[in-house]
Amino acid sequence: MSARTPEDVWTFSYEGFDPDEEGLREALCALGNGYFVTRAAAPEAAADDVHYPGTYLAGCYNRRVTEVQGRPIENEDLVNLPNWLLQTFRIGDGDAFRLSNVTVEDYRLRLDMRHGILTRSMSITDAEGRRTDLSERRLVHMGDKNLAALETTIVARNWSGPMTVVSGLDGTVTNAGVPRYRELDGRHLTPLVTSREGDDRILLVVETNQSHVRIAEAARVRLSRGGQRYETAPQVDERPGYIALEIPCEVEQDVPVTVEKTVVVSSSRERALSEPGYAALRKLERAAAFEDLVATQTAAWDELWRRAALDLNGGDEANRILLLHTFQTLQTVSPNSVDLDAGVGPRGLHGEAYRGHVFWDEMYIFPLLNRTFPHLTREMLLYRYRRLPEARRLAADEGLRGALFPWQSGSDGREETQVLHLNPKSGRWLPDVSHLQRHVNAAIAYNVWQYWEATRDLDFLGAHGAEILFEIARFFASLATYDDALDRYEICGVMGPDEYHTGYPWREDPGLDNNAYTNVMAVWLLSRALDVLQVLPALRRDELLTALAITGEELDLWKRITRKMRIVFHDGTISQFEHYDRLEEFDWEGYAARHGNIQRLDRILESEDDTPDRYRVAKQADTLMLFYLLPLGELRRLFAGLGYTLDDELVTRTIRYYAERTAHGSTLSAIVHAWVLGHIDSGQSWEFFEEALRSDVEDTQGGTTREGIHLGTMAGTVDLVQRAYLGLEIRNDALCFDPDLPAGLQSLGYTLLLRGHRVALELSGDELAVALDQSAPGALTVRMKEAAATLQPGARLTFELERRA
Repeated sequence: MSARTPEDVWTFSYEGFDPDEEGLREALCALGNGYFVTRAAAPEAAADDVHYPGTYLAGCYNRRVTEVQGRPIENEDLVNLPNWLLQTFRIGDGDAFRLSNVTVEDYRLRLDMRHGILTRSMSITDAEGRRTDLSERRLVHMGDKNLAALETTIVARNWSGPMTVVSGLDGTVTNAGVPRYRELDGRHLTPLVTSREGDDRILLVVETNQSHVRIAEAARVRLSRGGQRYETAPQVDERPGYIALEIPCEVEQDVPVTVEKTVVVSSSRERALSEPGYAALRKLERAAAFEDLVATQTAAWDELWRRAALDLNGGDEANRILLLHTFQTLQTVSPNSVDLDAGVGPRGLHGEAYRGHVFWDEMYIFPLLNRTFPHLTREMLLYRYRRLPEARRLAADEGLRGALFPWQSGSDGREETQVLHLNPKSGRWLPDVSHLQRHVNAAIAYNVWQYWEATRDLDFLGAHGAEILFEIARFFASLATYDDALDRYEICGVMGPDEYHTGYPWREDPGLDNNAYTNVMAVWLLSRALDVLQVLPALRRDELLTALAITGEELDLWKRITRKMRIVFHDGTISQFEHYDRLEEFDWEGYAARHGNIQRLDRILESEDDTPDRYRVAKQADTLMLFYLLPLGELRRLFAGLGYTLDDELVTRTIRYYAERTAHGSTLSAIVHAWVLGHIDSGQSWEFFEEALRSDVEDTQGGTTREGIHLGTMAGTVDLVQRAYLGLEIRNDALCFDPDLPAGLQSLGYTLLLRGHRVALELSGDELAVALDQSAPGALTVRMKEAAATLQPGARLTFELERRA
């Protein structure tokens, strides 16, 4: 952390209770540790139209089948686990405290991102006029993946008398956090055990009813009054899937009563485990008191922030949001994620949108991890490697070779994309063909290569990464077809990242032909697969070629495709796909006037019995993804190898053309547009960056953040500031910079890890300093545009930058 970063930049606060905003706050202020995440729901609340308690464990999925329109629909969900937060109190014989049955004043919610602690405070007055102050602290422990704790302090301000604290574990929860999924079966948990373990401990054990993952939660609840332990005789409320202690207490005016609840969450997905219930109770016996947990929690987060903190513009509001984005990324993927065999989904572990499936969004997340915790990227890539046999089966089912990874992945790597999806605007269930987004395979190959570039982890490449690359290369080579008349290879019947376009309005079969992004990325990954053959030691290379039965003839095919893939152009731009020029222009102003927010134009048009397939519109960046992923010099070399010219005019015209025709129906779109506009229009680029920053904290997608954060956008904003504006890339074993600084970026400080070298970067005005840690294994070559310099361990280089006028 830079010394200039002010302390309050580490906090995210809300004043006043707002029922309409509660779901958003629950997602943004969720606490987690890479093993599980718990939404910031009120402990006294049950799931309703305002609140949605949810706890999600990495990789814990379960399948259910529901009949929709006369056909069985199977969906696999990331399971909502038992609610460990459950806690309330009642005064005398009154009703249990809920925000809805009291008058609330001075309500505050504060997320301390530096230490991973959420606090809530308020003053409440019940119907009898009794005023009570309430304050809470909670944590999900980053240093011990199974531990969580909640501390609640209750102070009676104008009354004394009996009070009963109710604190429990609720396993009767379902998956119901996304309204458009509620017609589908969300009952995933079967209760197995509820038991009281002594005066202050309870145990709940449940099991998912299809995947048979066993989850145990054990809780210890202790009271103190006036700072002294309060001994009492709790009662127990016990029924299938639910257990709670009811703890009586005599309250004295102005004397605080503190309830300390310590919880252990354990599951059969863990290693070195006998049985979850037994393990949870054993760990609970040894669990420290709340203040001691705060101390070890602080130490664990300090260790993470030493690698991941950043200072932007001396700690402005953008800095605060970037720290929130980094915080939530590390709560989703952390050192506790190691050996879990879990991927990383676009909504983190913060809600039920997309059912917790794994898409291509990891491509936006891994660059941040590559520079801070590269071993975590390795873990996420192993999730893909372990599902390589299923990917081979998917390819074979399509009559293709190699490995076809699914658009949506869950527990075992089969295609989890729904057959039908609900349009909430029209109320209709519609066919879903988004599994045709074969480009997810290019994204996986890209992730493997980027990890290799960042780490030079030859062990991983030889044991896992090369096999993934070769099998994806084999898939795209078999997907491509040769056109004799054109003397070109083509890829037909796919979807690009756009998602609005699923096919041609004049053709019955779904899918598009020669999507530029898919075709160019296929050429890129085939080239990288060929490069890997030169990188691997000869013995391992020969072993893989033999094991995979890759012949010289097949390698020759890969080389031919890298020289003869077809790219379509129209009007001096790269065509998003073949026949794009046959589509109609869209009435953007008219639709915006009628509908206001038209980010989900697909739903609007379908509700009007129309389709975006007819128009030159895009949900999000598609062709422009090429300029986001690949440096311009590399793109030019790819195009030149195919016999095409990619000059500055074509680049600029293509970026402008699609930027004007994109609805930005995905938060990822603002990231890509900020990136690709950086060298064309730095002012507009910064505007898109600020839009991406706001997307979750202001819920700009119209209520979607409450269903789960947009993790790709969160990590992507950090990557954008750290990498794009400095023009940072690794090229020819050098750390290269080609800055184009927007006016909004005045100072920036952060540390990155590159192939074992810890490098500190500090931008101040028009000066960039690059320092290499004293413990670095050797010197590092640094390039500023075309000038190169050698940076020795413990040394520092300073470069003067020129800002665009």
